[in-house]
Amino acid sequence: MNLLLIDAVACLAYGVVGIALMAVGYLIIDLLTPGKLHELIWAQRNRNATLIVAANTLGVALVVASAILASGPGLLFGLVSTLAYGVIGLLVMSLSFLLIDLLTPGKLGSIVSETELHPAAWVNASAHIAVALVVAVAIS
Repeated sequence: MNLLLIDAVACLAYGVVGIALMAVGYLIIDLLTPGKLHELIWAQRNRNATLIVAANTLGVALVVASAILASGPGLLFGLVSTLAYGVIGLLVMSLSFLLIDLLTPGKLGSIVSETELHPAAWVNASAHIAVALVVAVAIS
């Protein structure tokens, strides 16, 4: 019974770290794009913003899951390494957003707020997941 309690606490702790990293990912995308994401997604039902945030959230989850699987012995070390790898994943995904924005015509941030679904939103969303997969594989 003790082992079950310890595992349940560990599960909760990893869940909190994962949710915190996904929240930070959301805030980063909100900073990199014009307008407020909560308004674009929930009030305006903007598909571009929704696609990019969904891909970012999935990407962070991939990095966090991989970091948990690769974490060493001990809950504290596992949580710290998961947090560190998660932050690295967020930084690299943000860098990919900025690089795609730099190398392509138009501004990705502005495209996010357009009402019609834009192909560049798909490019950015796939880049988030691709970069997250690269980081996830690098962790293991």
